[in-house]
Amino acid sequence: MRLILLIWAVLAAPMAMACGVDSDCAVGDRSYRISMPDGARAPVGAVIWAHGYRGTAAGVMRNKALRKMVHDRGLALIAVQGVEGTWDLPKGPGSFNSTGASEFAYFDAVIADASKRFDIDTARLVASGFSAGGMMVWNLACAQPDMFAGFVPMSGTYWLEPPATCAAPVASIVHIHGDADSTVPLDGRVIGPTRQGKVSEALATYADFGGFGPAQPVSAPEMRCEAQTNARDDILEFCLFEGGHSFSTAHLAYGIDELAAAGKL
Repeated sequence: MRLILLIWAVLAAPMAMACGVDSDCAVGDRSYRISMPDGARAPVGAVIWAHGYRGTAAGVMRNKALRKMVHDRGLALIAVQGVEGTWDLPKGPGSFNSTGASEFAYFDAVIADASKRFDIDTARLVASGFSAGGMMVWNLACAQPDMFAGFVPMSGTYWLEPPATCAAPVASIVHIHGDADSTVPLDGRVIGPTRQGKVSEALATYADFGGFGPAQPVSAPEMRCEAQTNARDDILEFCLFEGGHSFSTAHLAYGIDELAAAGKL
């Protein structure tokens, strides 16, 4: 009987440690989920996706179209998980005095853990997210540009206003937003003791900080886009689609492809 129990324990250990699409990968008192592409040449880059308000990593992984699109580009999908479905964002309605430090440390921990458990190329990471997740991405772009190859915030920006300064050197950003978004309007709106910031201010501040040149129109399917570049060949691109507060896998694909075309992936 003891031998049988020992064999069972040995076999069960890898199962207990396993994590992925359907089970959490624990990092401290938090977690994430991951989906690796089949047949891709290792190591692989990854899209680190931040869900919207009250979202979950498990819910992200149920989006098969999202997983397929990311995998078709030879990338892993890492779905991060906010505490109780929210992100601790500076100047937010419930976190006005936050510096965002706890979230930045969490993303650091996720990247370190995923690169140990899986064959992840940490030089080819894209941070992206929708709504509150897009807000998280803007804060990451400002605070930790060197941790990622590029950023694709979608329908989210800073609370209240951009930070006074960002870490250097700057990164490449493709911001995507609906032109009729009433949940996160382009010009922001008051929520409790604070307000959502203006997308134009986030873009203008980053363009000035990063030395980006004049905006030029670029061709994009079903979107109106304009892009700026700087001396380091970083890109700062702003795309509008017709519609409200919604997420499109095709729009994210465009953002990832723009980063790849710019040589960031």
